[in-house]
Amino acid sequence: MLAVSTARRLATNGARRAVVVAGQRQAAVQVVRRTQVRQIQSVAQTDRDTITRLLYSIGTKREVERHLRIFSSSSHPSQPAKFAVIKVGGAVLAELDELALSLSFLYRVGLYPVVLHGAGPQMNDIMEREGVVPDYIDGIRVTNAKTLQVARKVFLEENLKLVAALEKLGTRARPITSGVFSADYLDKEKYGLVGKITKVDKRPIEASIRAGALPILCSLAESADGQILNVNADIAAGELAKELEPMKIVFLNDKGGMFHGVTGEKLDVINLDEEYDGLMKEPWVKYGTKLKLREFKELLDHLPRSSSVAVISASMLQKELFTDSGAGTLIRRGYKLFKNNSIESIGADRFRQVVHDRDPEVLAGFQSVTGVLNDLKNTPYTIYGDEPLDVVAVVSHPEGEVPVMTKLLPSRQGILNNVMDNVFNAIKKDHRKLFWTAQADDENRAWHFERADGSFTRAGKSLFWYGAQDVAEVERIVKDFEAKGRIDRSYLPVGPSAPPHRAPAGAAPSGTRAFSTIARRAFNSFPGSSRGYATAAPSTETKRLAVIGARGYTGQTLTSLINGHPYLNLSHVSSRQLAGYPLEGYNKEPIVYSNLSAEEVERMEKEGEVDAWVMALPNGICKPFVDAIDRGAVQRGKDKASVVVDLGADYRFEQGWTYGLPGETSVM
Repeated sequence: MLAVSTARRLATNGARRAVVVAGQRQAAVQVVRRTQVRQIQSVAQTDRDTITRLLYSIGTKREVERHLRIFSSSSHPSQPAKFAVIKVGGAVLAELDELALSLSFLYRVGLYPVVLHGAGPQMNDIMEREGVVPDYIDGIRVTNAKTLQVARKVFLEENLKLVAALEKLGTRARPITSGVFSADYLDKEKYGLVGKITKVDKRPIEASIRAGALPILCSLAESADGQILNVNADIAAGELAKELEPMKIVFLNDKGGMFHGVTGEKLDVINLDEEYDGLMKEPWVKYGTKLKLREFKELLDHLPRSSSVAVISASMLQKELFTDSGAGTLIRRGYKLFKNNSIESIGADRFRQVVHDRDPEVLAGFQSVTGVLNDLKNTPYTIYGDEPLDVVAVVSHPEGEVPVMTKLLPSRQGILNNVMDNVFNAIKKDHRKLFWTAQADDENRAWHFERADGSFTRAGKSLFWYGAQDVAEVERIVKDFEAKGRIDRSYLPVGPSAPPHRAPAGAAPSGTRAFSTIARRAFNSFPGSSRGYATAAPSTETKRLAVIGARGYTGQTLTSLINGHPYLNLSHVSSRQLAGYPLEGYNKEPIVYSNLSAEEVERMEKEGEVDAWVMALPNGICKPFVDAIDRGAVQRGKDKASVVVDLGADYRFEQGWTYGLPGETSVM
């Protein structure tokens, strides 16, 4: 009995120890797993940050981050496929590496588009080799058993190729070649095995995204009795979009957009509510173009107004999605625009709500809604906008005076769907000249720069204008505004008649060297900004210049001027797109385009490799280079620092900079 009891006790203790050991092992495994998860999350975040910084090269930081924020917030765990449906044409699949890279970019910033591809050209190639002539009725491929056999083989092969290309780049992807589309026969006697989609099952798609993989679909459907049916890829993408209701429906083609049938120019934006009826009556809108427009309208009529269609090439996908200007053709429903001369015509309560929710002056506490309404009583004005008030603009226009856009109040959807462009274009039709203001930290600042002929920033605000001929006219107009109380005095440009102002954050430090008579003669076709200037005798010493942004028209013209100048030589020309190519139009010595980073610019300034830097960049993006030069100049010594000339609008009228051309006695 004692032996049995002892044995039981030992067995019980052994079991307890085993449980304890097992628990310790499980806890250790959990710790290891948590550590691995944190490491993976850290790597993923680093990866995302790196790719996000790369996106800054195609647009401003504000643009990229705003679109990322909007797209990221569009998906919910219960409905993860709300970002975008991307339809890939068969011709685009031929550029597989480019396509995979573009999709991988989206994946690495945490976005999961639903990808659906066709394979028409690939099918035609195989059928031609096998001696089968494709047959079309009303633009629909007649599909018999032989054609369907080819279609299934081609779709599976192309689908797996795309998945493999994505996986090679470290992007998880899941092939989904069945189980999503249910269909009936479109017309069995006429078209054969061609389907009309009756149902979309989004569960396989959402399961793929929740598992962290891009869903890659093809346009094959199944009938109720299990028969595989061929479906037009554009139609399949449309039906998929109707079910998922994404923010973006992207059609990738090899042309990169839709084009005017007469001028050949790319159509940037098509607002269906405003333009559809007129476009369909145009003689050049026919055949495929008319069919596409009709399909896009039918699709968008079934979707929320926040959805839009983009027609774009794979290589420009990031620019289309993450910049305000886009790159392909954007098609949206939009709303009809209005313009009225009184608040009552649009509803005083609606207008008050827009001002209350969006006006930066009101949100910051500098002005009240009542104050905004009272200001409108003192001068004639016109209110521009769209029906849901996604964008509202107020233009003050006293008789005989230059108009001022006193308010531009967009919603998030108004920005994302380019309604601001619509409203602004309507204003431009009515006013040949216009001045307007924006906060210097406005997240849409790049938009303002792109639509202005000029600007300057003072006291945390920027003044923009178009239609003014020169700086003297701008100064006269602004002084007149100030005298009549139409604009704050802080907008007056620096000069003999203007009070001094504290330099905003990011302005160049004072005490740097000036640009000279030589530089002025070389650049006399390019009004720009330079930091400071001093008086001394002109120098005939040869100087070395580096141009950043040399690809554009201004940079190219500048190159030709320097080529003919006896005392100026180019040492570097930087262009991201042309890096590695030889510079044309410069005969003094062979120059090859480079792609200088801010770090390289800082090193070159520190080591004294150049005497002057010229920024020939679009507005809003040269600050990182100027900051790098300033850091290098501190180490080089102020008395040896390079000249900096900005041909854009970023530093106009900033303290420590000179806008325009300095006097005859200035020196490099």
